[in-house]
Order: sequence, then structure tokens, then C-alpha cells
Amino acid sequence: MQIYEALKKDHEEVKQLLNQLLSLPDNDEKQHGPLIAKIRDALIPHSRAEEAVFYNSFRLIDASKKLGMHGYSEHLAAESLLRTLQVKGKIDADWKVTARELKAALEHHIAEEESEMFTAGRALFTNEEADAMGEAFEKMKPEIKEEGLMGTTIDMLKNMMPPRFIETFVSTARNIRF
Repeated sequence: MQIYEALKKDHEEVKQLLNQLLSLPDNDEKQHGPLIAKIRDALIPHSRAEEAVFYNSFRLIDASKKLGMHGYSEHLAAESLLRTLQVKGKIDADWKVTARELKAALEHHIAEEESEMFTAGRALFTNEEADAMGEAFEKMKPEIKEEGLMGTTIDMLKNMMPPRFIETFVSTARNIRF
């Protein structure tokens, strides 16, 4: 499966989960917590694998660096909303407002990605490269899902760094104790 189809499949899953979440009554504490966890478990591995495989491929080509960097910034914004949603869901704050904001941010991001980035990707990468990216993306997601918050945060930072700094950053980050 090419990277475009793999990403689109995940996009549909996350949109469906967000629609389910927003259809819950405000006081449905039994279902909104587990549903937020499902969204996290779908979104975070998707984002980290997409950054590592798809966005970093754009960064290697000077003419398309901005597309990848724009995607990183939107991932960061969506992840911040997701973390806020997790906290609000646990303390029974007005979590639906944040869920709507997350849905709007992700819908905007997905629309841009599926139009601009997919179009650019199809022009830049061969079918074989797109197949290899899709395979690598699918292989990475379960590995990322096993990482905790700190591991996925380190992965996000690593994905955003210039390649020449990654090795030093990763070896330093492994030695930090929390």
C-alpha cells in the first residue's frame, strides 16, 4: 500500500473516533475517557511514523522543505490539544470544547495534507518509493505505540531536528533520567 492510502486510512479512523467522542453526552464519563485513549493510540503513532517516513522525505528535497515543516507545526498543535483533552477528560472539565478544537485542527490538517502534500509527493516520489514509505509507516506505528509519553516526545523532537544533530540528541536523551 502506498503511503497516501495508508495515511488516508488512518485519517478516516481518527475522524470517526472524534465524531464518536463528540456525539457522547457531556456527562458520559464511562465512555469519553476510553475514547480519548483510542484517539491518542491512533493519532500519536500515526503522527510520529508520518513525520519520520513522509515528512522527513520532503525535508531532504530543498524545494519541498516548507511542506514538511508546516505539517510538523500542525502535528504539534494537534498534540497539544489532545494532551489538554486528556487532562480535561479526567477532571471532567469542559472537554467537549477542546474536542471540537482538536477535530477542527485535524480536519484542516488532513485537508491540506491530502491535497497539497499528496500532490507534491506524487510528483516527487516514484510509485516504488511511495510503496516503501507505506510499508515503513505501517511497520513503525506498532513500535511507536509501545513508547510512553517521553519516548514519543523525544521522537517528535528528533523528527523535527536537522539530520546532522539527530545522533547526538538521541544519545543524550537516552541518558536523561526523569
